[in-house]
Amino acid sequence: TSRLTSPTAACNSPTLPLALPRSQPMPWYEDWFWSDAYTQVYDHRDEAEAERLVTLLEQEVAPAPDAHILDLACGRGRHARALARRGYRVTGIDLSETAIEAACTEAADEGLSHATFRVGDMREPVCHGCADGVVNLFTSFGYFEDDADDHRVLAAVATALRPGGWFFQDFLNASTVADSLGTSEEHTDDGTTIRQERWVDDGRVHKTITVRHNGNTETFRESVRLYTLDDLDAMYAAAGLELVAVFGDYDGAPYVPDRSPRLLLHARRPSAPARPDDA
Repeated sequence: TSRLTSPTAACNSPTLPLALPRSQPMPWYEDWFWSDAYTQVYDHRDEAEAERLVTLLEQEVAPAPDAHILDLACGRGRHARALARRGYRVTGIDLSETAIEAACTEAADEGLSHATFRVGDMREPVCHGCADGVVNLFTSFGYFEDDADDHRVLAAVATALRPGGWFFQDFLNASTVADSLGTSEEHTDDGTTIRQERWVDDGRVHKTITVRHNGNTETFRESVRLYTLDDLDAMYAAAGLELVAVFGDYDGAPYVPDRSPRLLLHARRPSAPARPDDA
């Protein structure tokens, strides 16, 4: 069946339930992505950048004109909206209620009726074979403390894809992250001071973000597993996905491990093999 199976909430629902119980402390990614400060730190990641990435996706994947695309960890929906503007049917999934509310509002303001958004956990299958394609963009992967959860994400991707469906992932380039990290970075804008400190430890890149405004101080953190191309290729294979191509930036340049700013991967779920009597 292609029916959506996850317990999710659509844009027009009166309430958007949390995807995780509150019996344990809030994980860093939920605390951070739900905050207003997140948009201040990443305000340079704009609509134009999303359009560049979607253009690359179209050139490489060539989705069908009416393709149904899942955007896992869609955030506030800038990539989902870019896809919807080009006529694709898009379902965005994110753990953050705040992000989903913003995505719904912005899609509605643009009149993008074929873009819908739901609160959900990307480790759980959204559906079984409902998607022509799945995207996971802007390093929305490697968050979990247990690597097994990242394997669950890829298994959920494979489950959601129809046979022959495609997966497009935009990840950091682990080979260049350590070289590009400074000890700290601080800037002030409109009375808000944001200080970021980054370091690599135990195979992960860590960041603390301190936000000071009107005498108040908040501190957030990020922690992302530094998966390499070989790591991801092996993880794809374990999930039943076949790697097709890789790129090093949003313009489609070749991936060069020690120079490329990004690692973009195109994979596919193999088509169902022919039965003996169909040969």
